[in-house]
Amino acid sequence: MRAAKTIGATIALMLAAVTGCDGASDDATMASRVPDGLGAFYDQRPDWRDCGGGFQCATVQVPLDYAEPQGEKVGIAVIRLPAQNKSERIGSLFTNPGGPGGSGVDFVRQAAAAFGTDLRARFDIVGFDPRGVGESGPVRCNTTEQLDRFFATDTSPDDPSERETLATRGEQFADSCGAKEKTSLPHVGTADAARDMDVLRAALGDDKLTYYGASYGTYLGAFYAEQFPKNVRALVLDGAVDPRLSSTGILIEQAKGFETAFRAFADDCTAQPDCPLGTSSDAAVRNLEKFLAETDEKPLTARGDSRKVTESLATMGIAAALYAQQYWPTLRQGLAQAMQRGDGTILLTLADQMVDRKNGSYSNQTDANMAVNCVDKPNPRDVDAYAEAVGKAEKSAPLFGEFVVWGGLPCVYWPVQTDKAPAPVTAKGSAPVLVIGTTRDPATPYSWAESLAGQLQSGVLLTLDGDGHTAYLQANPCISRATDRYLVTTEPPKDGTVCR
Repeated sequence: MRAAKTIGATIALMLAAVTGCDGASDDATMASRVPDGLGAFYDQRPDWRDCGGGFQCATVQVPLDYAEPQGEKVGIAVIRLPAQNKSERIGSLFTNPGGPGGSGVDFVRQAAAAFGTDLRARFDIVGFDPRGVGESGPVRCNTTEQLDRFFATDTSPDDPSERETLATRGEQFADSCGAKEKTSLPHVGTADAARDMDVLRAALGDDKLTYYGASYGTYLGAFYAEQFPKNVRALVLDGAVDPRLSSTGILIEQAKGFETAFRAFADDCTAQPDCPLGTSSDAAVRNLEKFLAETDEKPLTARGDSRKVTESLATMGIAAALYAQQYWPTLRQGLAQAMQRGDGTILLTLADQMVDRKNGSYSNQTDANMAVNCVDKPNPRDVDAYAEAVGKAEKSAPLFGEFVVWGGLPCVYWPVQTDKAPAPVTAKGSAPVLVIGTTRDPATPYSWAESLAGQLQSGVLLTLDGDGHTAYLQANPCISRATDRYLVTTEPPKDGTVCR
């Protein structure tokens, strides 16, 4: 799955609770849950330091390989905004913004104020960079030049030569990671990150986990609940990922989600007098297909940037704007400039924001995203088998199918593979888990939220009938009230509640 940020993270980067309980437990209770051989990790206490803006930062040590806890260690970067009401503090609210590859440290710095007043009063808002991400032993495989070349590569190959080039770029990506990150790649998957989260829970003094995860963060939260169901206090999984899907199945369904979201954008755009796509949704789809085909033949230019805006980069910019309805006017303007003047500046800017390219260089988001995705699930073992998945996606999502699915091609060549098949997550014995889905979510289709809520033994589904990726940080009052109440009291809304 391509990197998928929450609404809050995108906006920020792009433009039984008991009153008076502090969430901690006595040492005997905590020790009863410590896995064998990991006492030193669970017993550590962070050395918090002021890191500006009212935030405190620390590093928590975890084993690189949980099978060898005495071996190499990874420092997990943690940030918190302390609870405003110390006398009614409940504990820590752990968060994850998605990706995989999204920095939880950056997310909390930029989005902590978007959480409800009650949450900020009664919880420390906590973010962390999962292993391999940001400041936590980051996976770094590719140079700026390599990533520029990878993202510009044609993901709609028209002949064997173009497909060979695409395969070469995917293999080069994987080979670079294998050469530079040989030690860490086997240990960056979600199962290890979930174990890290339990260490963090204990290290921060919480008897049970309270958590808000968005997009990929729902996958991480579900894995946590599966491994540690008795350690769950309250989990919010917003913009759910379906654990049952295969590696290519996820991408195919995600492409359909972008197709649905573009239709919603097109309905809005064609009602505006300045829409460059025509006057109907069907016309908008046809005109966009024509525009992308022309861009494939003759890439756009961008002001102040020597890169050519290829069809792939233009498609990425369009997809980026579908994450948040607030960006629909920007996309409308970007398409008008591109279609009428051949100016791809806005589309390239949106594309860069999606992959965290700033001031001419990339964060490690893309490298980490690929590293986690490629080791989490089995992958097709040759490009022909992978092309079959692309064909399925193209039929059901003609605008985005090739772009989304070919984007995961490096996993075919990845040096570390798993044979563990995807399976449902039930989290048997867990406290109620709140799953939130948005009906026209581009990156995590609504059907995934329905599926995950049904898999979880204690899953409760809350729906936002609306647009954009994830729901809570859109500040919909109905979603906010239900979510905040659940996190404070552990009482979820009625299963099947719909907010409009």
